[in-house]
Amino acid sequence: MPKRGKQYQESTKLIDRTNQYDVKEALDLAVKTAKAKFDETIEAHIKLGVDSRHADQQVRGAIVLPNGTGKTKRVLVFAKGEKEKEALAAGAEYAGGDELAQKIQSENWFDFDVVVATPDMMGVVGKLGRILGPKGLMPNPKSGTVTFEIERAINEIKAGKVEYRLDKTNIIHVPIGKASFGAEKLSENFTALLEAIIKAKPAAAKGQYLKSISVSSTMGPGIKINPLKVMG
Repeated sequence: MPKRGKQYQESTKLIDRTNQYDVKEALDLAVKTAKAKFDETIEAHIKLGVDSRHADQQVRGAIVLPNGTGKTKRVLVFAKGEKEKEALAAGAEYAGGDELAQKIQSENWFDFDVVVATPDMMGVVGKLGRILGPKGLMPNPKSGTVTFEIERAINEIKAGKVEYRLDKTNIIHVPIGKASFGAEKLSENFTALLEAIIKAKPAAAKGQYLKSISVSSTMGPGIKINPLKVMG
């Protein structure tokens, strides 16, 4: 085990590792354990009782957090004609077609955080699957990033839209804001996220759906939340 820093070790003293906290207590501790010199991101980690290997047990979607994420995302849009103009007018940092795809392929260019595409541009975007996919940047209809409603998509992303999806270990990792938000705003964001995940429960999921939940700051320790207390 690598030796943890002094601040991390101090932070762990604030937490009872055997306890499962309620949401407000956990987020209050997450803020207190964010001791870095920068404004740390608070992340939620939610393990679900599903098997991501099965198509009928996938959990994926997107939600606009009520208080945003504290980070302004740079948006790249694959579109042409009027939709390209609409994207730039709505605040996209980049918009275009083949020339952007070429720049990504040849220059390993990634000066953006989210990719949106109109459905008629997926032929161009599809060729970038092996590059964008592993970075979680591939546009997807389920997350609202493949759409002709470009202005709406950009507005939602800029307002604090986050995507949630299972990883291979059936855990969802989502940023829910910055430590500077305070526990109350973080709690509102967390509740909105959890409601969306519960609503997205697959019909094929059996047994306990919310297996375990924890929150942590970028540099801080994980803090467990009692999953039975958040089911409403």
